[in-house]
Amino acid sequence: MSVTYCILVLGYTCVNIPYGTLCGAMTQNIEERAKINTFRSVSAMIAIGIINIITLPLISKLGGGNDKQGYLLVAVVYGIIFALCHIFCFAKTKEAVTVPEKEKIPLKLQLKTVIQNKPYLLALLGQFMFGVTLYGRNADALYYFKYVEGNEAFFTKYSMAIIIPSIIGAGLFPIIFKWTGNKGRAASILALGTGVCMISLYLFSPVSSPAAFYICSGLTQFFFAGFNTAIYAIIPDCVEYGEWKTGIRNDGFQYAFISLGNKIGMAIGTSVLAAALGAAGFEANITQNETVLSIMKHSFSTIPGILWIVTAIVLFFYKLNKKSYNKIVSEIKERSMENA
Repeated sequence: MSVTYCILVLGYTCVNIPYGTLCGAMTQNIEERAKINTFRSVSAMIAIGIINIITLPLISKLGGGNDKQGYLLVAVVYGIIFALCHIFCFAKTKEAVTVPEKEKIPLKLQLKTVIQNKPYLLALLGQFMFGVTLYGRNADALYYFKYVEGNEAFFTKYSMAIIIPSIIGAGLFPIIFKWTGNKGRAASILALGTGVCMISLYLFSPVSSPAAFYICSGLTQFFFAGFNTAIYAIIPDCVEYGEWKTGIRNDGFQYAFISLGNKIGMAIGTSVLAAALGAAGFEANITQNETVLSIMKHSFSTIPGILWIVTAIVLFFYKLNKKSYNKIVSEIKERSMENA
């Protein structure tokens, strides 16, 4: 199981890195990139919402009472859909930006260029915090509903309640970007909204105050979906800044490093949660002690909420705005013409 899972993650990463760099290769127009990432994020939120609703019933239906067989068949169906969608993407996507393909850049030099790229370092830190908060909280969600609220069926209701806010929120980013003219500041505002709403969830319960709980959950997801769009829209612009600053364009390396930062955050977020629950005496399928329940509740609300506010503070210092980006692109094109 461990080997198969590692191969899965490796394969997914190998697909996701070139897929993630596509936006930067399709256009250098900062507003078009914002729109592309918005469509990408909205589509992802729709897919996630559908998957959250249909997966468990589909497992039951295909498995005929055998969950092992059900999980396998659902994985096969999802795998086929995944492959077909990416083949279609490959066949229909046109790359308009010239990206150096044959130039071999030493790893040491690529790392040096990354260190000189201040907007990228902020985006990298934002992605790391994103990984810690998102995956740590997601890992806690089922525990929270099962043990703190007493019924894991609340997770399905919660998943359904956040679908529409996710889809609408994913389209929020272009509006805030147009207002601020700065993708980092837009991401900062959205991270702040996510954090404040998430902390508010500590005050409510789907049992005692369902309306307030699901409204706060919807608002949390609304702001988070907007942030999810913003953080990925930042990365292509950092590539141009790096090329302007150092003369080296390394789309794939930068996106790979971003992916690594996100995965390190995921590993830390989930492992810290597991370690904290283990140390507090967690055992599956029994009544949990007060310390364990407290950790589960805070891990669903206040702890990730505070980390989201920290993320907002970090991204507030992102200074690559629309005006400076357009100037950078113009200068890069002038250099290319001079060297031609």
